[in-house]
Parts: sequence; structure tokens; C-alpha cells
Amino acid sequence: MPRKLLNILGVTFGLAVAIGNTIGAGILRTPGDVASMLQTPVLFLGVWIVGALYALLGVNALAELGTMLPKSGAQYVYARHAFGDYAGFIVGWNDWISTCASTAAISIVIGESLAALLPAVSTQATALAMVTVVLFTLLLLRSTKVGGRSQEITSLFKTIALVVFIGACFVFGGGAAAARAPNATAMVASPGQSLFAAFVLAAQAVIYTYDGWTGPLYFSEELRDPGRQIPRSMFGALFAVAAIYLLINLAFMYVLPVKAMAGSTLAAAQVAQAIFGPRGNTVVRLVVVLALPSAVNACLLMSSRVLYAVSRDGIGPRVATRVNEGGTPTVSLVASAGVSLLFLATGTFQSVIAVAAFFFVADYALSFLAVFVLRKREPGAPRPYRAFGHPWTTGLVLAGSIAFLVSAVVSDTRNSFWALGLLLISYPVFRLTHRPSPLSASIPS
Repeated sequence: MPRKLLNILGVTFGLAVAIGNTIGAGILRTPGDVASMLQTPVLFLGVWIVGALYALLGVNALAELGTMLPKSGAQYVYARHAFGDYAGFIVGWNDWISTCASTAAISIVIGESLAALLPAVSTQATALAMVTVVLFTLLLLRSTKVGGRSQEITSLFKTIALVVFIGACFVFGGGAAAARAPNATAMVASPGQSLFAAFVLAAQAVIYTYDGWTGPLYFSEELRDPGRQIPRSMFGALFAVAAIYLLINLAFMYVLPVKAMAGSTLAAAQVAQAIFGPRGNTVVRLVVVLALPSAVNACLLMSSRVLYAVSRDGIGPRVATRVNEGGTPTVSLVASAGVSLLFLATGTFQSVIAVAAFFFVADYALSFLAVFVLRKREPGAPRPYRAFGHPWTTGLVLAGSIAFLVSAVVSDTRNSFWALGLLLISYPVFRLTHRPSPLSASIPS
């Protein structure tokens, strides 16, 4: 009898994977982009609150799907259940490949930081990134329990590192720091651009920075009580992330005026230099080395669950359904790490992420639409959590996702056309590779 994933994870893991997956390098960089468009403190902070509210609506909608369909694999599961195998094929494979690319992107930031901190390996950033992926893969191969504990510990390190950095801003920042601040070339919004357009562009950047709250949904059938633990994990993590993001931005504003941050490609480094002078860059590199491993851990865990799920349902290779005694989908994990290493070796991960961004937004739109479809088609299905305020709240976040999808096409037409081209050729590939899976039939939906 084939081994299955083990339902041994709890709320602490759910919180850890959502926080670890959400908080990345974006919060250290994005404030500079936002400040270039919104240079008054009220608007600068307000857009981060709007981003949190948008994410809250998303959590509210997808928590219903996660408790209704407690199967590991996240949005792939909902797309396939609501719209069929082809929709699942598109969502699942895009999610898997883009998450592998994200693993590579996060790892290279860690590698670059380690290379900057250690002169002996200053030219080995890519090699250090690869070592990071390999070490976490070997750790996660041991068991789901070990992987869960690793996620909890690394997410704790991330939280501590960011809290200490926030505290340093308030303790050592202020007027004296602002006087020492390096000059920044402000990339202000176009003079002909309206305040509304600037706010929308800033909101897009902020919402991308909040993305990651879906983390617990990738492990739904591995949670001991998904009906209770999914909502608690997702809402709890989002509130924690929102608090950290607001505190970080308040701390940055305490050190530097908003206009001084405008156009900075790494706002955290500018703030650190204002406080610590030339040592500021070292401080930020240390924060990165402590904060980002949790995101690598989370991405490897999530990508392995997506490949396992699509393969179990006959949309991927059957060999990827192998699970060891500890509950780890070993082949899926190794394959995910292998693709991440390939992206690192070729340096193609940024291009992959750019093309996948089109599908990334479309995946959310499909998931929110699935709430409407399944409410109508399966009204009597068990829903331990029901989206509050539906259909209005779900409709609002769906409309927002469609608006973001249109914006993604307009702002990055080239990569959007690449994505549409891949979509056109995906159907014949799906027909050639699709097979019914007896494994999927044995899993309750």
C-alpha cells in the first residue's frame, strides 16, 4: 500500500510557513518604491493598510476553500475541483515552476549576502545559493516533522531579526540619523500622473509584498485539524505580518523622511547606513542571512506538495507520488530542488518569475471565482469555515484580482504575451500527458 502524507502538523507550523513564505526581501526594498510614488506620510502608511485589507479579503475567501477541500496542493486543488483537470494542469504546473524559481531567487539573495560578509567567498554567491538549497533539501528529506520544526525555527529567527532591526531604528534613529542619511536620487511619480494612479501603482507593489499568506493551504491534509487550523493560521499570520510591515515602515520613517527614501532600491540599507554609517550595509546583510532561510524552507516544502498533488491526480509523473516513512514526498522534493538549482545555474529564474506573474494573478482570480462556483454547485458540502460577507467580500477581492491581471498585461506586455503563448501550447501537452489516477480517487474531496 502506498505511503501517504501524514497529518501531524499544527497551528504553529501554519503560522510559521505563512510568515516565512510572506516576509522576504520585498519589505526591505519596496518602501523605497512606494515612497517614490507617495511622498506624504499618511498616504505612505495608508497604502500598507490597504494592502493588508486586500490580503485579509483573500484569506477570508480561500480559508473557505481550504477547509472545504482539505487536500495538500493549495490553489491547484481548488482550480481542478471547480473547473476541471485542464485548469488544474495550468495552475498546478505554473505554481510548481514559479515556486521553484522563487526558491532560486531567494537563495541568490542569501548567497550574495554571505559573499559580502565573508571575503574568502566573495565571488561565490551562486555557489553559496546552491549550497543553501542543497542543505535545506537534505534536512527536509528526513521527515515532515523535521521540516515543520525547521520552518518554525527559521521563521522565529526571521521574526527576531526584524524586530531587533525595528528596535534599532527607534533606539538609534531620529534627527541625527536623518542628518547622516546618504542622498537618494528620488524617482518621483511622473508629473502628469494623478494621485489615484500613483496610489494604485504603489498598492500593486505592496500587495505583491504581502503575498504568501496561502502557505498553510499547501499542507491542508497534513494539518491535524484543517477545519480549525487553516483559518487560525492564515488570519493569525496575516495580522502578524501586517503588524511587522507597519512597524518597519514606521521605523524607517522615524529614521528618514519619506522623500529621502524615494527611489531607493534597498530602503533598509539606506536606513541602516543613516544609523550605523558604513557598517549599515553589513547590518542589513546580517538581517537577510537570518531572515530569508525561512522562505527557502517554505518554498521547498510548498513546491514539493504541489508536484505531489498534480502527480497523484494523474497530471504529473506517477513517481512523484512516492512518500517516505516520515511523510516527505521525496521525489517531488528532490525534483523541486533540482529545478531550483537549474534556475540558479542558468540565471533564468527572474525571467521565469516575470512570465509566471501573469498566471500568478490569474490563479488568484480563479480561486476567488471558485468560491462562487462551488457555493452554487455544492451548497451542501461541509464548510467548517464560511467566507464572512460573501458574496460581497469575495466579489470585491475577485474584482481587484481582475484589475491586477489587466494591469499586469498592460505594464509587462512582453512577458504577458509569452505567458499567453505558453497557454496556447499547453492544451496539446495536457492531452498527451494526462492520465486518470487511482490515487486521487482514494483521497476524500
